[in-house]
Amino acid sequence: MFSDFITQGKSSILVIGVGNAYRGDDAVGLIVAQHLKKQILDHVNILEESTDGSVLTELWKNYDAVIIIDAVCSGAKPGTLHRFNASPQPIPTKYFHCSTHTFGVAEAIELARALKQLPQYLIVYGIEGKCFETGVRLSEEVEKAAQEVLKRVRQDIITLHHGKAQNNTKNTNIL
Repeated sequence: MFSDFITQGKSSILVIGVGNAYRGDDAVGLIVAQHLKKQILDHVNILEESTDGSVLTELWKNYDAVIIIDAVCSGAKPGTLHRFNASPQPIPTKYFHCSTHTFGVAEAIELARALKQLPQYLIVYGIEGKCFETGVRLSEEVEKAAQEVLKRVRQDIITLHHGKAQNNTKNTNIL
């Protein structure tokens, strides 16, 4: 049982911030991860990932619950927050095409699904980006959405930590 795993003192929740620190709004996942690292979060490992999405399956291999934060390009208003429960169903690959890598978050998830290597709980937050140019800061809209993601990830961690998570198939646009 998930709650039994936590009581053994092992870190069973992994948060991965994905992005490119040099491409404007693409850095949002990394920035959220950096902010989370500054907080005391028991039983949680927090990583920043800037390489190809193929490493994600290795990173989450020993975890029951994984939360990923990344920038997306779905055509929605900049700063729109998308939340996907990726364990029971695929996430929309068209949202995750703004990466500079050909193998991104969505592809990593679907490869892991095919290989039956998905964590029991896999939550993906996608923050709609505005500007992905080299050398620019986060846009105001994305910065505001990042603050909301911080709150929601902390709440997800509490829910997962207490073993109350449910794998329903509801994906949402939050903001």
